[in-house]
Amino acid sequence: MKFELRLLTICFSVLSIWSYGQDSIPQKLVAYNADEFAIARPLNIEYNQITPYKFTSNYSGNKLQGKVKNAYQAKVSMNGNFIVKKNWMLGATFSYRYISSSTELTHSDGSKSVEDNDFHHHASALNFTYISKLFKKPAFFTASFIVDGSEEHFEKIKGLAIGTLLLKADAQTKMGVGLIGLIDPTARIPVFPMFTYEHKFNNGFTLDASLPRHIFLRKKLFSHGRISVGSELGNTSFYLYSPFETSGKYEFRQLEIDSGIVYEHYLGGSFIATLKTGMRNTPSSRIVEKNESYNSYLLKTNPKPTFYINAGISFNPFGKLFK
Repeated sequence: MKFELRLLTICFSVLSIWSYGQDSIPQKLVAYNADEFAIARPLNIEYNQITPYKFTSNYSGNKLQGKVKNAYQAKVSMNGNFIVKKNWMLGATFSYRYISSSTELTHSDGSKSVEDNDFHHHASALNFTYISKLFKKPAFFTASFIVDGSEEHFEKIKGLAIGTLLLKADAQTKMGVGLIGLIDPTARIPVFPMFTYEHKFNNGFTLDASLPRHIFLRKKLFSHGRISVGSELGNTSFYLYSPFETSGKYEFRQLEIDSGIVYEHYLGGSFIATLKTGMRNTPSSRIVEKNESYNSYLLKTNPKPTFYINAGISFNPFGKLFK
């Protein structure tokens, strides 16, 4: 679902785009992309490292204990719109993620073993957004066709449908509501609500809530930076082939909540550096058969909280930052 969360970020950015006056969509896009810290940046590269943590697992009724001794991820994502008309847009999104982990397992007889694994996950989407009116308010309808897989195969074809209604948009406050639908048999919650709210206070702070994606209190810092405090929802997913001496294809899906501090700094030349750190909690971690229900799992894991640090760099060629 990590890729779907990124698509939500792009969808939330549509609400921001619409707040730039009463110009046409192309003019709004130019104004939005030239903002200091645009939400959806054309190119983003990240490295994520977590500290060691313990976990317990339930596999076929047997409880296992273990410790993740080392784990890190490298991610690249790209997005953009290649057709922009008066009332609709067509774009694409791509992401690639490399995951490396070293895990120590404690077996029922007390013996221990260490497993080192590397995984690759990629996803691509074609996104169509149509802008209309509902209840005399601007309404946005987005449909995404998604294909993902590993270094070995393309694995799944999924869909994402989002309908949002812009309730308010002025210089100080933006607010919208909507519904999100996931077309994926392994989705834990196929339909759920969304809410976005941004308010700029007179003291320079900004409350940025894009639920379920994130909630942050932001503040410009120095002449070229911004600091944010809050939480964001994330996910780690990849495919497994015949794990634990079983046959078939499986998917590892882990939901994460990262709470901490984010600092962004403009480097010049349309580049922005980002540093994140804080505490990671994992409310859900499972291995499910590729096309089976999320509740029909092969392995369920309960990880302990851990610390994370994330460093990234983004490129926005349309940005005219800090002018």
